[in-house]
Amino acid sequence: MAACVIRRGLLSTASKYNQHKCIHRILSAVDFSSGFDPKRAQPLCSSCGLTSFQQTRFLSSRPEGKILEPVGVFEALKQHGKYETGQLFLHSVFGYRGIVLFPWHARLYDRDVSPAAAAAAAADRYVRTFLGLYLIKLFSLCYSSMVLFVVCFFSKPDSVGHGSKEVKGKMHTYYQVLIDTRDCPHISQRSQTEAVTFLANHDDSRALYAIPGLDYVSHEDILPYNSTEQVPIQHELFERFLLFDPSRNPPFTARDTLRAWQEKNHPWLELSDVHRETTENIRVTVIPFYMGMREAQNSHVYWWRYCIRLENQGNEVVQLRERHWRIFSLSGTLETVRGRGVVGKEPVLSREQPAFQYSSHVSLQAPSGHMWGTFCFERTDGSHFDVCIPPFSLESNKYDKAPPTGYPL
Repeated sequence: MAACVIRRGLLSTASKYNQHKCIHRILSAVDFSSGFDPKRAQPLCSSCGLTSFQQTRFLSSRPEGKILEPVGVFEALKQHGKYETGQLFLHSVFGYRGIVLFPWHARLYDRDVSPAAAAAAAADRYVRTFLGLYLIKLFSLCYSSMVLFVVCFFSKPDSVGHGSKEVKGKMHTYYQVLIDTRDCPHISQRSQTEAVTFLANHDDSRALYAIPGLDYVSHEDILPYNSTEQVPIQHELFERFLLFDPSRNPPFTARDTLRAWQEKNHPWLELSDVHRETTENIRVTVIPFYMGMREAQNSHVYWWRYCIRLENQGNEVVQLRERHWRIFSLSGTLETVRGRGVVGKEPVLSREQPAFQYSSHVSLQAPSGHMWGTFCFERTDGSHFDVCIPPFSLESNKYDKAPPTGYPL
């Protein structure tokens, strides 16, 4: 199966045609920003007359400029196995062009929560947390034993209680990818393009730096395509990480620089757990990452970043108004954080632009902890509702003495 990959302005928008190996020409400009309507007459391909193309989601952050430009030829989706290093793709949700660097294998904890079950689960988490704090203070002489009890009682790493149903993690593939810098300006309002951050190596324990155009993409968000260009992706690390080899498929192979960079930064790049929860058609996906430990004022400070994606799976337009976090540290503290929006924004999720993705950071004076909470959304009629943020663990690892190197040397 192959198909035309066409760009609307600089932002890639994808469409798939049935079983025809040619680059198709669209006879008229097609505005995909309103989504695909199967009941509406579709444009014909001038070379084969096909009308049936399928797309689960179209998204564009560019309201004007409907210039269609060929990018490459679609390849079949991989139902089994994984995409290889050098695979070109379009992001099925955010529409940018990218290329796969290497895969990660994570445990996905997927929940589907009704409002009643969500409230019960949240209440249960609060009770467990406060009980744990009480026991820690009550039995301070047996602190280490009580901490172990709280960890086991509050959240099991291999299964998560959800009402009367136990949710177990299943293995799922994600990919470390480069984003084409030409597309970054057009997705910046929907997805951060500098979301992968590292702790700096100097004395400032709060200093962070980012690698622009680096992202994590789930297997089902990959729309693979091929191109005859030797440099189909514009990114400052593209030619440092990848080598064009026309004898291979895909025709790009990893350089030693990429392998060395992956090995050195593996502890800070690796994702191990992914958490999803859906409330009233709003799906929240959370991926935590351990960043390392720094010393500040004679104490150890442990840092994590977490990536959150919000997706509106319904037809109703909603806007995120508030966040409400609970942050539990195994040092015995429970912090509550409330605020307007996220990262300075109050994104609107609609059928045309259903997703928003961002990253943030948290630090604890303990090597582990937990986070959970809610987002408050507003409907167009002014009513509000809460969406659960799935609980997730903050775990440190054994690599604290090896600081991240970030960019390849």
